[in-house]
Amino acid sequence: MAVDLSTTWMGLELDGPIVAGASPLTDNLESVQRLVDAGASAIVTQSLFEEQLTDDQMAFFTHTEGVAETHGEALDYFPAYDDVALGPDAYLKHIETLKKAVDVPVIASLNGITPGGWVRYAKYLVEAGADALELNVYYVASEPTESPEEVESRYLEILRGVRAAVDVPLAMKIGPYFSSTGHLASRLAEAGANGLVVFNRFFQPDLDIEELEVKPALHLSHPSELLLRLRAVAAMYGRVDLDFAITGGVHDVEDVIKGLMVGSNTVQMVSALLKKGPEHLKAVREGLVTWLEAHEYESVEQMIGSMSLARVPDPAAFSRANYRKILGTFHKY
Repeated sequence: MAVDLSTTWMGLELDGPIVAGASPLTDNLESVQRLVDAGASAIVTQSLFEEQLTDDQMAFFTHTEGVAETHGEALDYFPAYDDVALGPDAYLKHIETLKKAVDVPVIASLNGITPGGWVRYAKYLVEAGADALELNVYYVASEPTESPEEVESRYLEILRGVRAAVDVPLAMKIGPYFSSTGHLASRLAEAGANGLVVFNRFFQPDLDIEELEVKPALHLSHPSELLLRLRAVAAMYGRVDLDFAITGGVHDVEDVIKGLMVGSNTVQMVSALLKKGPEHLKAVREGLVTWLEAHEYESVEQMIGSMSLARVPDPAAFSRANYRKILGTFHKY
């Protein structure tokens, strides 16, 4: 009997757990078709930015360029208008085109950091055919006077605004910089989120020490980044009423397996596909089937959450108790 790779993500029925995450590959119909042919079970388009939907371009300049000059962490936070691949009208058309061309769910991405009327654009994305929305709140707190409660409230207000506009599944894509990710996740679930994408990768600027300039630095993910995500999902699985997707550090079949075992319903691949091409997804999917068969699994669902904090034989492996044990294994030579 063939292994069943199907899974669900926020109520969407998927024929496999590997999703093509937002990247330049999902902005092009030809590469999207290659991704689907390779086995991508869903497509996440690149973000439509809040700033693109703001009428006052001067406000955009003040909000982004002003912050960039003041806080190094925020440099290159948002794209200039000329750098965005798809404007609002073209973005809607792209969603419509993808829905006609492929038979997998198309998830549109909205990127913003402030509550406001722009969130109503979510309705237009759904009308264009988006099966679900991914809200990418790409925000790095830089003001010492801003409290953790204020930061979390920003996420919740945006979510509530979008939830009021649409009734499709909503995923929140968040970063790792919270004192209690599980607590925030629970609040997001109460506010109407259906899924959590763990974690956003904040692109940190570099310094040119000769020119004394702050310069953008973009690095693709490395498999080592997966570990942070594994622990977060393992701790939340079965405790927070959300579906989970891991993104960042998923490069090969072992990464996919680990993501599923800790409790992720799906994993998103981006960097590996940019490096190796859409066809790499097919190799990973085939490798997943081979591994499942070799280990006598009948389905992906059988695996999901099997190594979460709630189910792992030694829960201390995810907690502080394991810290001393790990340090004890290091020997200086």
